Amino acid sequence: MSLRLRLTLLYTMILGGILMLFSGLIYSLVNVALLDQIDSSLNQAADQLTKLIHMTNAERLDTRSLVSFQATENLYIQVWDNDHHLQMSRPAGWTIPLDESHLSTTEVVYHSTETFGMHLRVLSLPLTTAIGPVGALQIGLSMSFVDTIQRSLATVLILLAAISMLLAGLITWLVTQSALAPLATVTRVATQITRADDLQRRIPLTGSREDEVGQLIQAFNQTLERLEKLFTSQRRFLADVSHELRTPLTVIKGNVGLMRKFGCSDEESLNGVDAEVDRLTRLVGDLLLLAQAETGRLPLSSDLVEIDTVFLEVYQQMKVLAGERIQVRMTEIDQVQVWGDRDRLKQVLLNLVGNAVQYTQAGGQVTMSLRKGAEQAQLIISDTGPGIPAEDQPHIFERFYRGEKSRKRSAGSGFGLGLSIANWIVRAHRGSIEVTSQEGKGTTFCVWLPLKK
Repeated sequence: MSLRLRLTLLYTMILGGILMLFSGLIYSLVNVALLDQIDSSLNQAADQLTKLIHMTNAERLDTRSLVSFQATENLYIQVWDNDHHLQMSRPAGWTIPLDESHLSTTEVVYHSTETFGMHLRVLSLPLTTAIGPVGALQIGLSMSFVDTIQRSLATVLILLAAISMLLAGLITWLVTQSALAPLATVTRVATQITRADDLQRRIPLTGSREDEVGQLIQAFNQTLERLEKLFTSQRRFLADVSHELRTPLTVIKGNVGLMRKFGCSDEESLNGVDAEVDRLTRLVGDLLLLAQAETGRLPLSSDLVEIDTVFLEVYQQMKVLAGERIQVRMTEIDQVQVWGDRDRLKQVLLNLVGNAVQYTQAGGQVTMSLRKGAEQAQLIISDTGPGIPAEDQPHIFERFYRGEKSRKRSAGSGFGLGLSIANWIVRAHRGSIEVTSQEGKGTTFCVWLPLKK
């Protein structure tokens, strides 16, 4: 059963239930009002009749005065004595009590009954004098008019309920067709995307963006966009890994082939093989680190870290690495403590400063500074290298991304994973990393880390 049909049936049944409830209430109220009106008429007639009934000297009921009572056409009267002998009946000839079950009543009783094939509303009340009860008076009024009204009212209410439910079902069917049309579009487009493997397609949004269907379409389009980026990233990742693996493997295979050809191993070939094996080991290690980080399986300790001490260690190591080729300077350092993983934070600094040293031309300068703010520590690494083009800056933290135009690739260059790892480590420490760069003037990386509280 389709959602459209289920909604139509649901709304129709709910409306039908409400209509039946109100119809029953209206029917009951009308029935009570009619009965109250009949009972009032019976009570008025009873008041008049009891004033006309007298007692004879023999303590018997005298009903002769009742002849003068002007009864309506539908009014039936019977007077009974204590021995259940009929003393008076109008119309004449009715010898059966109007309401036999209440003929010996000691109180006023209103009761609906079937007598002589007619539906009557009967008032039974005892007749009493100073010496005690002397008989009973029963007054009946035909309910044919009430029955006609009740049947007509029930027919009208049922017809109105049926017509209302039919119209409600038709309107709901048409409205849900319009409301659920975008869902049909979602299904069709999703099916087409699945069959064609085309994640570039998007579901058109024709209605409101604020309703539930509009929000669903927007969420679906965002999911498609994210999937497209993930698949694109995956394809690029596979291509980059294949490229990075092919180069060292080619070198290793070439050196091994030379050694086989000449039957000896020279030092240069062995050094080449050893360098490429180290290169492969670093690549596999970086990939494993990123995989563990993305799956949440990379443990990070949370210890008190004196980041200024780590900063000095990295400064000393990079100063030795730079040698006389470039100048590494520390312009400012404050005492700063943060919570985190000391080794991973040091890895971030080594990566950023190492990149700055690697890509800065001879005679250039790399500057390091550590500042303590109100709530965050600021680590700044600047270089006077070639800079990063504006079009490359949004992508530098992506895996395997390198702006080859600005930073010439060399045999000792990395794989484009270092900044991705550094960015993940900083974010895992609830910090952030920013980059500003101008071509020909240099690059500045700024790392923000929350202070110990």
